[in-house]
Amino acid sequence: MVKETITWLGFMMTLPDYGRNINMNSKTKNMALIAVMTAVICILGPLSIPIGPVPISLGTLALYLTVYILGMKRSVVATVIYILIGLVGVPVFSGFSAGPAKLAGPTGGYIIGYIPMVIIAGLFVDRYFKNYLLSIIGMVLATAVLYIIGTAWLAYSAGMTPGAAIAAGVLPFIPLDLVKIVIAAFVGSILKTRIDSAVNGQS
Repeated sequence: MVKETITWLGFMMTLPDYGRNINMNSKTKNMALIAVMTAVICILGPLSIPIGPVPISLGTLALYLTVYILGMKRSVVATVIYILIGLVGVPVFSGFSAGPAKLAGPTGGYIIGYIPMVIIAGLFVDRYFKNYLLSIIGMVLATAVLYIIGTAWLAYSAGMTPGAAIAAGVLPFIPLDLVKIVIAAFVGSILKTRIDSAVNGQS
């Protein structure tokens, strides 16, 4: 399973990001950017405020920014690497937790839900990079999918009713997630433009 995952990640890193102003000619530069953004996710992901079974985390903000800087395909690679790092025991999940038990626990669905969230957000950001409104709409839709996956698993694993799971895993997070999305839309676009300029200027 690990071998197949590594092979798939290597294939994903060779794919171009269509619809973006990117001129990455070096595989080394691609891998360096992925490594940097994976590190950013690993640094911000554990930072959280426990408010119940699901903590408030900076992980989603890191992923939104990663989508802007890497594009959809490479963001998926960074996200999968992040999850694998946590899976093998490095404390990069919320509250500096790690391991298979975390993924199998009540909040595991939110961690797995990062992958479809990044895919959906990336599709919008890649296509509508210069359109703040459509990019924000894409991230909102992506976050809604994250909520659905995470809350469904929370209800199942914790034996909660759907209403109780929504109250614990969705409603407290909507205002802050909207703020993080708006921040990512403006900061991410600025960072992306500057990083592209710096990287392509050295090509």
